[in-house]
Amino acid sequence: MNSPAPEGVRLNKFLASAGVGSRRGCDALVFDGHVIINGEVCLNPGYRVQPEDFIKANGKRIEPMEIQSIVMHKPPGLVCTRSDENGRATIYELLPPRLHHLAHVGRLDLDSEGLLILSNDGELSQALTHPSHSIKKLYQVTTENAFENSILSQLEKGVFTEVGKARAVSVKRLSSRRMEMVLNTGLKRQIRYMVQAVGHRVKRLVRVRIGDLTINTLKPGKYRFLEPAERDALMALSEKKSGRKS
Repeated sequence: MNSPAPEGVRLNKFLASAGVGSRRGCDALVFDGHVIINGEVCLNPGYRVQPEDFIKANGKRIEPMEIQSIVMHKPPGLVCTRSDENGRATIYELLPPRLHHLAHVGRLDLDSEGLLILSNDGELSQALTHPSHSIKKLYQVTTENAFENSILSQLEKGVFTEVGKARAVSVKRLSSRRMEMVLNTGLKRQIRYMVQAVGHRVKRLVRVRIGDLTINTLKPGKYRFLEPAERDALMALSEKKSGRKS
């Protein structure tokens, strides 16, 4: 798991690592004069935080928080929420109480399965969910009936759905009823609506990759901690997509 923010890091990164917000959001907080260090307002997001510094943001003392991120293989039949008003089982039933503070980054619907990240790393969550970053996600889709090759190009060109026009970055046929689909958007139930728009229904939907992070051999219902190198790779990819340098 990742460690708390070390001394000497930039102020905006320190604040983000403590869960105050995204790095850009923390920049704005600093520029607006809402961050106080050792009793004085600090307007420099590049200030290097030292161990003895007493930092407050919006009147609240800020201390390093242990950053934790996990990779889960979500099985079907669970919803991505801490508690469900309809009494359905949730992904948090797969986790020990000490990890219930982690928030799901994006979501998979009740019937979908596969790769899901949960984290209290605000910077990582922002990187993976902000539309400008367009992180690609790979899904394996099984339809109820065999489909023609012609629907593949339709899905790539874009189809009109209940949530608006949607398109896949790429679609690859695996068998008569299976395909791989890459998306860089995350509209609600997007794949199910897209497949429905071309005259078919999804029987099984599995997310197998987010960026370069794959589900690999992780079994359904199991989780593991995200490695620092994996986190760095996801952050680097998001910064490349947005044209931003860290």
